[in-house]
Amino acid sequence: MITITPSATQVLNKVMAEKGLTGHSLRVFVSGGGCSGLSYGMTFAEGPELGDQVLESNGVSVVVDPGSFQYLDGAEIDYVDSLMGGGFRIENPNAVRTCACGSSFQTSAGEQGTPCGH
Repeated sequence: MITITPSATQVLNKVMAEKGLTGHSLRVFVSGGGCSGLSYGMTFAEGPELGDQVLESNGVSVVVDPGSFQYLDGAEIDYVDSLMGGGFRIENPNAVRTCACGSSFQTSAGEQGTPCGH
């Protein structure tokens, strides 16, 4: 399961409305890269692709490819606003180490991820 917080839901819905993407899904993925070995990515998708996990959290449809889901199961996506600006933050119980920027992580097995075609 992936959880989208109310604050992240509000921002996602606003962005989708502004870009004319109402009805699209949020695609969340993991790819190799970043200073900790694995990097998070998010984009909007018209719908799931073959083999995708399809989830819903706070009214947001979330699609995740099977390779990424193993790293993201149990994660929470939040939107945090601070003096330095706002941004999405992923709290991931599968991460044993994250970089300071919060966009990359490492698991206990030290996986390096797989290239993502999204």
